[in-house]
Amino acid sequence: MNAPDVTVVVAVYNTMPYLTTCLDSLVGQSIGLERLEVVAVDDGSTDGSGEELDRFAKRYPGTVTVLHQPNSGGPAVPSNRALDVAQGRYVFFIGSDDYLGPEALERLVDAADRWGSDVVLGRMVGTNNRYVHQAIYASTEEQVDLFDSALPWSLSNTKLFRRDLIERYGLRFREDMRMGSDQPFTLEACVRAGRISVLADYVYYYAVKRDNAQNITYASRFEERLRCAEELINFVAGLIEPGPRRDAVLVRNFSWEVAKLLRADFLDLDPSVQEHNHQRIRRLAESFLTDAIRDQLAPDVRLRLLLARHGSLAQLRELIRQQSDKLLPALTVDGDRCFAGYVGFRDPELGFPDEWYDVTDRAAKLAVKTTVTELAWGRDAAGGLTLVITAQNPWARMVDLTGDAVRVTIGDQPAVVSLRPDSAGTLLRAEFPVKQLLAAGAQRWKAGAKLTVFGGLSTVPLRAKGQLTATRQALWRGLRLHRVTANTDRKHQVLLTIKRVRYRQVAATRLARLRPSRGK
Repeated sequence: MNAPDVTVVVAVYNTMPYLTTCLDSLVGQSIGLERLEVVAVDDGSTDGSGEELDRFAKRYPGTVTVLHQPNSGGPAVPSNRALDVAQGRYVFFIGSDDYLGPEALERLVDAADRWGSDVVLGRMVGTNNRYVHQAIYASTEEQVDLFDSALPWSLSNTKLFRRDLIERYGLRFREDMRMGSDQPFTLEACVRAGRISVLADYVYYYAVKRDNAQNITYASRFEERLRCAEELINFVAGLIEPGPRRDAVLVRNFSWEVAKLLRADFLDLDPSVQEHNHQRIRRLAESFLTDAIRDQLAPDVRLRLLLARHGSLAQLRELIRQQSDKLLPALTVDGDRCFAGYVGFRDPELGFPDEWYDVTDRAAKLAVKTTVTELAWGRDAAGGLTLVITAQNPWARMVDLTGDAVRVTIGDQPAVVSLRPDSAGTLLRAEFPVKQLLAAGAQRWKAGAKLTVFGGLSTVPLRAKGQLTATRQALWRGLRLHRVTANTDRKHQVLLTIKRVRYRQVAATRLARLRPSRGK
Protein backbone atom coordinates (compact mmCIF):
# COMPACT_ATOMS: atom_id res chain seq x y z
CA MET A 1 0.00 0.00 0.00
CA ASN A 2 1.36 3.42 -0.94
CA ALA A 3 1.85 6.00 1.78
CA PRO A 4 -0.93 8.61 1.92
CA ASP A 5 -0.19 12.06 0.59
CA VAL A 6 -1.19 13.77 3.81
CA THR A 7 -1.70 12.85 7.44
CA VAL A 8 -4.09 15.10 9.37
CA VAL A 9 -3.27 15.20 13.09
CA VAL A 10 -6.18 15.89 15.45
CA ALA A 11 -5.55 16.27 19.19
CA VAL A 12 -8.93 15.86 20.92
CA TYR A 13 -10.17 16.78 24.37
CA ASN A 14 -13.87 17.42 25.05
CA THR A 15 -14.85 19.22 21.86
CA MET A 16 -18.28 17.79 21.11
CA PRO A 17 -20.33 18.67 19.08
CA TYR A 18 -17.68 20.66 17.18
CA LEU A 19 -15.65 17.48 16.72
CA THR A 20 -18.27 15.97 14.43
CA THR A 21 -18.12 18.96 12.09
CA CYS A 22 -14.33 18.77 12.12
CA LEU A 23 -14.24 15.08 11.21
CA ASP A 24 -16.93 15.45 8.55
CA SER A 25 -14.83 18.17 6.91
CA LEU A 26 -11.84 15.78 6.82
CA VAL A 27 -13.44 12.64 5.40
CA GLY A 28 -15.28 14.80 2.86
CA GLN A 29 -12.08 16.29 1.42
CA SER A 30 -11.80 16.36 -2.37
CA ILE A 31 -8.34 14.79 -2.15
CA GLY A 32 -10.09 11.45 -1.60
CA LEU A 33 -9.88 8.86 1.19
CA GLU A 34 -7.17 6.85 -0.59
CA ARG A 35 -4.74 9.81 -0.36
CA LEU A 36 -5.68 10.76 3.19
CA GLU A 37 -4.77 9.57 6.68
CA VAL A 38 -6.41 10.97 9.80
CA VAL A 39 -4.67 10.27 13.13
CA ALA A 40 -6.82 11.43 16.03
CA VAL A 41 -5.63 11.15 19.63
CA ASP A 42 -8.27 11.25 22.37
CA ASP A 43 -6.59 12.93 25.35
CA GLY A 44 -8.87 11.49 28.04
CA SER A 45 -12.14 13.12 26.89
CA THR A 46 -15.20 12.77 29.12
CA ASP A 47 -17.88 14.29 26.88
CA GLY A 48 -18.28 11.53 24.30
CA SER A 49 -15.49 12.76 22.01
CA GLY A 50 -13.68 9.41 22.32
CA GLU A 51 -16.79 7.49 21.27
CA GLU A 52 -17.33 9.84 18.33
CA LEU A 53 -13.77 9.20 17.15
CA ASP A 54 -14.31 5.46 17.37
CA ARG A 55 -17.49 5.79 15.30
CA PHE A 56 -15.57 7.52 12.52
CA ALA A 57 -12.73 4.97 12.72
CA LYS A 58 -15.24 2.14 12.29
CA ARG A 59 -16.93 3.91 9.41
CA TYR A 60 -13.67 4.81 7.63
CA PRO A 61 -11.22 1.95 8.29
CA GLY A 62 -7.84 2.48 6.73
CA THR A 63 -8.33 6.24 6.77
CA VAL A 64 -9.15 7.21 10.37
CA THR A 65 -6.88 5.91 13.15
CA VAL A 66 -7.81 6.64 16.77
CA LEU A 67 -5.50 6.47 19.77
CA HIS A 68 -6.76 6.84 23.34
CA GLN A 69 -4.70 8.04 26.32
CA PRO A 70 -5.19 9.57 29.79
CA ASN A 71 -5.47 13.34 29.85
CA SER A 72 -2.07 15.02 29.50
CA GLY A 73 -3.16 18.61 30.17
CA GLY A 74 -2.59 20.05 26.70
CA PRO A 75 -2.34 19.35 22.97
CA ALA A 76 1.43 18.72 22.85
CA VAL A 77 1.52 15.08 24.03
CA PRO A 78 -1.31 13.84 21.78
CA SER A 79 0.14 15.75 18.81
CA ASN A 80 3.55 14.14 19.33
CA ARG A 81 2.01 10.69 19.65
CA ALA A 82 0.22 11.21 16.35
CA LEU A 83 3.45 12.32 14.69
CA ASP A 84 5.12 9.09 15.84
CA VAL A 85 2.67 7.03 13.74
CA ALA A 86 2.01 9.42 10.83
CA GLN A 87 2.68 7.95 7.38
CA GLY A 88 1.84 10.82 5.02
CA ARG A 89 4.32 12.70 2.83
CA TYR A 90 2.88 15.81 4.42
CA VAL A 91 1.38 16.50 7.83
CA PHE A 92 -1.44 18.93 8.52
CA PHE A 93 -2.61 19.92 12.02
CA ILE A 94 -6.19 20.91 12.82
CA GLY A 95 -7.89 21.92 16.06
CA SER A 96 -10.65 19.47 16.91
CA ASP A 97 -13.19 22.31 17.14
CA ASP A 98 -12.22 23.74 13.72
CA TYR A 99 -12.96 22.57 10.17
CA LEU A 100 -11.59 22.77 6.63
CA GLY A 101 -12.90 23.98 3.29
CA PRO A 102 -13.80 20.98 1.07
CA GLU A 103 -10.84 21.38 -1.31
CA ALA A 104 -8.28 22.48 1.29
CA LEU A 105 -5.97 19.45 1.44
CA GLU A 106 -5.95 18.82 -2.31
CA ARG A 107 -5.01 22.43 -3.03
CA LEU A 108 -2.34 22.50 -0.30
CA VAL A 109 -0.66 19.25 -1.38
CA ASP A 110 -0.77 20.29 -5.04
CA ALA A 111 0.93 23.61 -4.25
CA ALA A 112 3.60 21.94 -2.10
CA ASP A 113 4.39 19.43 -4.86
CA ARG A 114 4.39 22.06 -7.58
CA TRP A 115 6.66 24.50 -5.76
CA GLY A 116 8.72 22.10 -3.65
CA SER A 117 7.50 23.80 -0.48
CA ASP A 118 8.33 22.55 3.02
CA VAL A 119 5.58 24.62 4.67
CA VAL A 120 2.35 25.87 3.07
CA LEU A 121 -0.15 28.23 4.69
CA GLY A 122 -3.73 28.24 3.44
CA ARG A 123 -5.96 31.20 4.11
CA MET A 124 -7.47 30.92 7.58
CA VAL A 125 -10.52 32.80 8.86
CA GLY A 126 -12.20 33.03 12.24
CA THR A 127 -15.80 32.17 13.02
CA ASN A 128 -18.01 33.20 15.93
CA ASN A 129 -15.85 36.33 16.40
CA ARG A 130 -12.59 34.43 16.69
CA TYR A 131 -9.72 36.71 15.70
CA VAL A 132 -7.29 35.50 13.04
CA HIS A 133 -4.49 37.80 11.88
CA GLN A 134 -4.95 38.27 8.12
CA ALA A 135 -1.84 40.10 6.91
CA ILE A 136 0.02 36.99 5.71
CA TYR A 137 -2.97 36.05 3.53
CA ALA A 138 -2.95 39.26 1.49
CA SER A 139 -1.91 37.37 -1.66
CA THR A 140 -0.80 33.97 -2.91
CA GLU A 141 3.00 33.75 -2.77
CA GLU A 142 5.22 30.92 -3.97
CA GLN A 143 7.84 31.92 -1.41
CA VAL A 144 7.77 34.16 1.66
CA ASP A 145 10.54 35.07 4.07
CA LEU A 146 9.89 34.45 7.75
CA PHE A 147 11.85 37.56 8.71
CA ASP A 148 10.52 39.93 6.06
CA SER A 149 6.79 39.20 6.07
CA ALA A 150 3.78 38.97 8.39
CA LEU A 151 4.48 35.27 9.02
CA PRO A 152 5.64 35.80 12.64
CA TRP A 153 2.06 36.92 13.38
CA SER A 154 0.70 33.57 12.17
CA LEU A 155 2.74 30.90 13.95
CA SER A 156 0.00 28.44 14.88
CA ASN A 157 0.62 24.90 13.63
CA THR A 158 -2.45 24.92 11.36
CA LYS A 159 -0.36 24.52 8.22
CA LEU A 160 0.87 21.84 5.83
CA PHE A 161 4.38 20.59 6.72
CA ARG A 162 6.61 18.24 4.72
CA ARG A 163 7.04 15.26 7.03
CA ASP A 164 10.62 14.73 5.89
CA LEU A 165 11.45 18.18 7.29
CA ILE A 166 9.83 17.28 10.62
CA GLU A 167 11.73 14.01 10.95
CA ARG A 168 15.04 15.35 9.63
CA TYR A 169 15.21 17.92 12.44
CA GLY A 170 13.33 15.89 15.05
CA LEU A 171 10.66 18.54 15.42
CA ARG A 172 8.14 17.89 18.19
CA PHE A 173 5.81 19.90 20.42
CA ARG A 174 6.97 21.24 23.79
CA GLU A 175 5.27 18.93 26.29
CA ASP A 176 6.19 21.22 29.20
CA MET A 177 3.95 23.99 27.79
CA ARG A 178 0.21 23.63 28.38
CA MET A 179 -0.47 26.43 25.92
CA GLY A 180 1.54 27.85 23.05
CA SER A 181 3.38 24.57 22.45
CA ASP A 182 2.77 24.81 18.71
CA GLN A 183 4.70 28.06 18.29
CA PRO A 184 8.21 26.64 18.89
CA PHE A 185 7.38 23.74 16.56
CA THR A 186 6.09 26.02 13.79
CA LEU A 187 8.82 28.61 14.23
CA GLU A 188 11.64 26.09 13.97
CA ALA A 189 9.98 24.42 10.98
CA CYS A 190 9.85 27.82 9.24
CA VAL A 191 13.47 28.58 10.16
CA ARG A 192 14.60 25.21 8.75
CA ALA A 193 12.32 25.23 5.68
CA GLY A 194 13.78 25.64 2.23
CA ARG A 195 10.56 27.22 0.95
CA ILE A 196 7.47 28.59 2.69
CA SER A 197 4.41 29.30 0.53
CA VAL A 198 1.08 31.04 1.06
CA LEU A 199 -2.25 30.32 -0.63
CA ALA A 200 -4.78 33.13 -0.38
CA ASP A 201 -7.15 32.06 -3.17
CA TYR A 202 -9.57 29.99 -1.08
CA VAL A 203 -10.74 29.65 2.53
CA TYR A 204 -8.78 26.61 3.64
CA TYR A 205 -9.28 26.72 7.40
CA TYR A 206 -12.14 27.87 9.63
CA ALA A 207 -11.00 28.60 13.19
CA VAL A 208 -13.94 28.33 15.58
CA LYS A 209 -14.40 30.15 18.84
CA ARG A 210 -16.70 27.97 20.88
CA ASP A 211 -19.89 29.44 22.30
CA ASN A 212 -18.67 28.58 25.80
CA ALA A 213 -15.25 30.15 25.03
CA GLN A 214 -13.47 27.04 26.30
CA ASN A 215 -10.76 26.93 23.62
CA ILE A 216 -7.50 26.61 25.54
CA THR A 217 -6.30 30.02 24.31
CA TYR A 218 -9.30 31.74 25.89
CA ALA A 219 -9.51 29.72 29.11
CA SER A 220 -5.87 29.79 30.26
CA ARG A 221 -4.92 31.36 33.56
CA PHE A 222 -2.62 34.36 34.00
CA GLU A 223 0.32 32.35 35.33
CA GLU A 224 0.16 29.97 32.36
CA ARG A 225 0.07 32.88 29.93
CA LEU A 226 3.09 34.53 31.56
CA ARG A 227 5.06 31.30 31.55
CA CYS A 228 4.12 30.78 27.91
CA ALA A 229 5.47 34.24 27.05
CA GLU A 230 8.72 33.55 28.90
CA GLU A 231 9.19 30.15 27.24
CA LEU A 232 8.47 31.50 23.76
CA ILE A 233 10.84 34.44 24.05
CA ASN A 234 13.63 32.28 25.44
CA PHE A 235 13.07 29.72 22.68
CA VAL A 236 13.31 32.43 20.00
CA ALA A 237 16.49 33.76 21.63
CA GLY A 238 18.02 30.28 21.59
CA LEU A 239 17.06 29.59 17.97
CA ILE A 240 17.83 32.91 16.25
CA GLU A 241 20.92 35.07 16.65
CA PRO A 242 20.54 38.64 18.02
CA GLY A 243 19.72 41.23 15.41
CA PRO A 244 16.99 42.11 12.91
CA ARG A 245 15.93 38.48 12.29
CA ARG A 246 15.31 37.82 15.98
CA ASP A 247 13.61 41.21 16.41
CA ALA A 248 11.22 40.42 13.53
CA VAL A 249 9.87 37.48 15.53
CA LEU A 250 10.05 38.97 19.02
CA VAL A 251 8.00 42.03 18.04
CA ARG A 252 5.05 39.64 17.78
CA ASN A 253 5.78 38.03 21.17
CA PHE A 254 6.03 41.37 22.94
CA SER A 255 2.95 42.75 21.16
CA TRP A 256 0.75 39.75 21.89
CA GLU A 257 1.97 37.37 24.55
CA VAL A 258 3.62 39.96 26.82
CA ALA A 259 1.55 43.11 26.32
CA LYS A 260 -1.72 41.22 26.77
CA LEU A 261 -0.59 40.34 30.28
CA LEU A 262 -0.71 44.05 31.13
CA ARG A 263 -4.42 44.60 30.70
CA ALA A 264 -7.36 44.93 33.07
CA ASP A 265 -7.12 41.38 34.46
CA PHE A 266 -3.66 42.23 35.81
CA LEU A 267 -5.40 44.53 38.31
CA ASP A 268 -7.46 41.61 39.64
CA LEU A 269 -4.34 39.79 40.88
CA ASP A 270 -3.24 39.89 44.50
CA PRO A 271 -0.80 42.83 45.00
CA SER A 272 2.06 40.47 45.88
CA VAL A 273 1.40 38.47 42.71
CA GLN A 274 1.29 41.71 40.71
CA GLU A 275 4.72 42.66 42.04
CA HIS A 276 6.18 39.23 41.28
CA ASN A 277 4.79 39.20 37.74
CA HIS A 278 5.84 42.80 37.15
CA GLN A 279 9.42 41.84 37.90
CA ARG A 280 9.25 38.87 35.52
CA ILE A 281 7.91 41.07 32.73
CA ARG A 282 10.55 43.70 33.52
CA ARG A 283 13.30 41.09 33.10
CA LEU A 284 11.94 40.04 29.72
CA ALA A 285 11.91 43.67 28.56
CA GLU A 286 15.39 44.39 29.90
CA SER A 287 16.83 41.29 28.24
CA PHE A 288 15.12 41.25 24.85
CA LEU A 289 13.14 44.43 24.13
CA THR A 290 15.52 46.20 21.77
CA ASP A 291 15.12 49.71 20.41
CA ALA A 292 14.25 48.21 17.01
CA ILE A 293 11.40 46.23 18.56
CA ARG A 294 10.28 49.24 20.58
CA ASP A 295 9.96 51.38 17.47
CA GLN A 296 7.71 48.80 15.75
CA LEU A 297 5.23 48.50 18.62
CA ALA A 298 1.79 50.11 18.57
CA PRO A 299 1.81 53.28 20.73
CA ASP A 300 -0.36 51.89 23.54
CA VAL A 301 1.61 48.64 23.67
CA ARG A 302 4.95 50.44 23.60
CA LEU A 303 3.98 52.65 26.51
CA ARG A 304 2.78 49.68 28.57
CA LEU A 305 5.95 47.69 28.02
CA LEU A 306 8.35 50.59 28.52
CA LEU A 307 6.62 51.61 31.74
CA ALA A 308 6.80 47.99 32.93
CA ARG A 309 10.53 48.15 32.23
CA HIS A 310 11.34 51.55 33.68
CA GLY A 311 8.48 52.47 36.03
CA SER A 312 7.12 51.37 39.38
CA LEU A 313 4.29 48.93 39.97
CA ALA A 314 2.05 51.80 41.09
CA GLN A 315 2.72 53.65 37.83
CA LEU A 316 2.07 50.51 35.81
CA ARG A 317 -1.24 49.88 37.58
CA GLU A 318 -2.38 53.45 36.94
CA LEU A 319 -1.47 53.22 33.26
CA ILE A 320 -3.44 49.98 32.88
CA ARG A 321 -6.44 51.69 34.49
CA GLN A 322 -6.09 54.67 32.14
CA GLN A 323 -5.78 52.51 29.03
CA SER A 324 -8.75 50.37 30.10
CA ASP A 325 -10.88 53.51 30.19
CA LYS A 326 -12.19 54.31 26.72
CA LEU A 327 -12.01 58.03 27.48
CA LEU A 328 -8.75 59.89 27.04
CA PRO A 329 -7.10 61.49 30.10
CA ALA A 330 -6.28 65.21 30.24
CA LEU A 331 -5.00 66.49 26.92
CA THR A 332 -2.19 68.83 25.99
CA VAL A 333 -2.50 70.49 22.59
CA ASP A 334 0.81 71.58 21.11
CA GLY A 335 0.48 73.07 17.64
CA ASP A 336 -1.46 70.60 15.53
CA ARG A 337 -0.72 67.62 17.79
CA CYS A 338 -2.58 66.35 20.82
CA PHE A 339 -0.96 64.46 23.71
CA ALA A 340 -2.74 62.42 26.38
CA GLY A 341 -1.70 62.74 30.00
CA TYR A 342 -1.03 59.04 30.51
CA VAL A 343 1.33 58.05 33.30
CA GLY A 344 4.86 59.26 32.57
CA PHE A 345 3.94 62.13 30.26
CA ARG A 346 6.72 64.71 30.52
CA ASP A 347 8.06 62.97 33.63
CA PRO A 348 11.75 63.98 33.74
CA GLU A 349 12.74 60.83 35.62
CA LEU A 350 11.38 58.55 32.90
CA GLY A 351 12.34 60.83 30.02
CA PHE A 352 9.82 59.32 27.60
CA PRO A 353 9.44 61.38 24.38
CA ASP A 354 6.17 63.21 23.77
CA GLU A 355 5.56 61.18 20.61
CA TRP A 356 4.78 58.12 22.73
CA TYR A 357 1.78 60.02 24.10
CA ASP A 358 0.54 61.36 20.78
CA VAL A 359 -3.19 60.60 20.48
CA THR A 360 -4.04 63.10 17.77
CA ASP A 361 -5.78 60.48 15.65
CA ARG A 362 -7.92 59.22 18.53
CA ALA A 363 -8.73 62.73 19.71
CA ALA A 364 -9.78 63.67 16.19
CA LYS A 365 -12.25 60.80 16.00
CA LEU A 366 -13.76 61.78 19.34
CA ALA A 367 -13.89 65.48 18.53
CA VAL A 368 -15.90 65.14 15.34
CA LYS A 369 -18.75 63.26 17.00
CA THR A 370 -20.77 66.45 17.19
CA THR A 371 -24.53 66.99 16.86
CA VAL A 372 -26.01 70.34 15.82
CA THR A 373 -28.76 71.45 18.18
CA GLU A 374 -29.66 74.94 16.88
CA LEU A 375 -29.41 77.22 13.85
CA ALA A 376 -29.93 80.91 14.54
CA TRP A 377 -29.03 84.43 13.45
CA GLY A 378 -26.93 86.70 15.62
CA ARG A 379 -24.88 89.90 15.49
CA ASP A 380 -21.13 90.36 15.69
CA ALA A 381 -19.35 93.15 17.59
CA ALA A 382 -19.83 95.53 14.64
CA GLY A 383 -23.53 94.78 14.41
CA GLY A 384 -23.22 92.62 11.31
CA LEU A 385 -25.49 89.61 10.83
CA THR A 386 -23.99 86.22 11.70
CA LEU A 387 -25.14 82.66 11.23
CA VAL A 388 -24.78 80.84 14.56
CA ILE A 389 -24.44 77.05 14.65
CA THR A 390 -24.67 75.50 18.10
CA ALA A 391 -23.60 71.89 18.51
CA GLN A 392 -23.18 69.33 21.28
CA ASN A 393 -20.13 67.07 21.68
CA PRO A 394 -20.19 64.26 24.29
CA TRP A 395 -16.41 64.44 24.77
CA ALA A 396 -15.77 66.67 27.77
CA ARG A 397 -12.06 66.99 26.92
CA MET A 398 -12.87 68.71 23.65
CA VAL A 399 -13.02 71.97 25.59
CA ASP A 400 -9.25 71.63 26.15
CA LEU A 401 -8.56 72.06 22.43
CA THR A 402 -7.19 75.42 21.46
CA GLY A 403 -5.97 77.41 18.49
CA ASP A 404 -6.70 75.89 15.10
CA ALA A 405 -7.39 72.42 16.48
CA VAL A 406 -11.11 72.82 15.69
CA ARG A 407 -12.37 74.47 12.51
CA VAL A 408 -15.93 74.81 11.26
CA THR A 409 -16.33 75.91 7.67
CA ILE A 410 -18.98 76.60 5.07
CA GLY A 411 -17.21 76.13 1.78
CA ASP A 412 -13.85 77.77 2.40
CA GLN A 413 -15.23 80.28 4.87
CA PRO A 414 -14.15 79.66 8.50
CA ALA A 415 -16.28 80.38 11.51
CA VAL A 416 -15.29 81.95 14.78
CA VAL A 417 -15.36 78.90 17.07
CA SER A 418 -15.78 78.87 20.82
CA LEU A 419 -15.93 75.86 23.16
CA ARG A 420 -17.27 75.72 26.68
CA PRO A 421 -18.02 72.97 29.19
CA ASP A 422 -21.53 71.58 29.19
CA SER A 423 -23.33 69.14 31.45
CA ALA A 424 -23.31 66.56 28.64
CA GLY A 425 -19.75 67.26 27.42
CA THR A 426 -18.71 70.27 25.37
CA LEU A 427 -20.85 72.95 23.73
CA LEU A 428 -19.52 74.22 20.40
CA ARG A 429 -20.58 77.59 18.97
CA ALA A 430 -19.60 78.55 15.44
CA GLU A 431 -20.35 82.08 14.11
CA PHE A 432 -20.16 82.96 10.41
CA PRO A 433 -20.24 86.65 9.41
CA VAL A 434 -22.89 86.63 6.68
CA LYS A 435 -21.18 89.54 4.91
CA GLN A 436 -18.19 87.27 4.19
CA LEU A 437 -20.47 84.48 3.00
CA LEU A 438 -22.22 86.87 0.62
CA ALA A 439 -18.88 88.09 -0.73
CA ALA A 440 -17.86 84.52 -1.54
CA GLY A 441 -21.26 83.52 -2.90
CA ALA A 442 -22.15 82.97 -6.54
CA GLN A 443 -25.54 83.43 -8.21
CA ARG A 444 -26.71 80.40 -6.27
CA TRP A 445 -24.52 78.95 -3.58
CA LYS A 446 -25.43 75.87 -1.58
CA ALA A 447 -22.79 74.64 0.84
CA GLY A 448 -22.67 72.27 3.80
CA ALA A 449 -21.06 73.09 7.10
CA LYS A 450 -18.12 70.88 8.08
CA LEU A 451 -16.20 70.27 11.28
CA THR A 452 -12.46 69.69 10.87
CA VAL A 453 -10.04 68.90 13.70
CA PHE A 454 -6.28 68.76 14.04
CA GLY A 455 -5.37 70.06 10.64
CA GLY A 456 -7.68 67.75 8.73
CA LEU A 457 -7.08 64.40 10.46
CA SER A 458 -10.83 64.05 10.71
CA THR A 459 -13.55 65.97 8.85
CA VAL A 460 -17.28 65.33 8.87
CA PRO A 461 -20.37 67.22 7.70
CA LEU A 462 -22.21 68.86 10.56
CA ARG A 463 -25.52 67.13 11.12
CA ALA A 464 -28.47 67.44 13.45
CA LYS A 465 -30.67 64.66 14.82
CA GLY A 466 -33.69 66.09 13.04
CA GLN A 467 -34.85 68.95 10.85
CA LEU A 468 -33.65 72.43 11.83
CA THR A 469 -34.16 75.79 10.16
CA ALA A 470 -33.48 79.44 10.83
CA THR A 471 -35.79 82.25 9.66
CA ARG A 472 -35.03 83.19 6.05
CA GLN A 473 -33.12 86.45 5.65
CA ALA A 474 -33.19 88.97 2.80
CA LEU A 475 -29.90 90.88 2.59
CA TRP A 476 -28.55 93.57 0.29
CA ARG A 477 -25.00 93.53 -0.99
CA GLY A 478 -24.56 96.71 -2.88
CA LEU A 479 -27.54 96.97 -5.24
CA ARG A 480 -28.16 93.23 -5.23
CA LEU A 481 -30.65 91.50 -3.00
CA HIS A 482 -29.97 87.99 -1.77
CA ARG A 483 -32.16 85.47 0.00
CA VAL A 484 -30.23 83.55 2.67
CA THR A 485 -31.56 80.24 4.01
CA ALA A 486 -30.01 78.08 6.75
CA ASN A 487 -31.54 74.67 7.33
CA THR A 488 -30.89 70.93 7.27
CA ASP A 489 -31.45 68.63 4.30
CA ARG A 490 -33.10 65.20 4.27
CA LYS A 491 -29.88 63.70 5.72
CA HIS A 492 -29.98 66.34 8.45
CA GLN A 493 -26.78 67.95 7.20
CA VAL A 494 -26.48 71.70 7.81
CA LEU A 495 -26.79 73.71 4.58
CA LEU A 496 -26.61 77.36 3.75
CA THR A 497 -28.28 78.53 0.53
CA ILE A 498 -27.61 82.02 -0.86
CA LYS A 499 -29.74 82.91 -3.86
CA ARG A 500 -29.72 86.21 -5.68
CA VAL A 501 -33.16 87.72 -6.08
CA ARG A 502 -33.70 89.24 -9.55
CA TYR A 503 -35.20 92.75 -9.90
CA ARG A 504 -38.30 91.42 -11.67
CA GLN A 505 -38.88 89.13 -8.67
CA VAL A 506 -38.52 92.10 -6.31
CA ALA A 507 -40.88 94.18 -8.41
CA ALA A 508 -43.41 91.37 -8.67
CA THR A 509 -43.32 90.90 -4.93
CA ARG A 510 -43.87 94.59 -4.25
CA LEU A 511 -46.63 94.80 -6.85
CA ALA A 512 -48.38 91.84 -5.29
CA ARG A 513 -48.37 93.63 -1.97
CA LEU A 514 -49.91 96.76 -3.50
CA ARG A 515 -52.75 94.98 -5.26
CA PRO A 516 -56.02 94.79 -3.34
CA SER A 517 -57.15 91.33 -2.34
CA ARG A 518 -59.91 89.87 -4.52
CA GLY A 519 -60.67 87.11 -2.14
CA LYS A 520 -64.19 86.67 -0.65
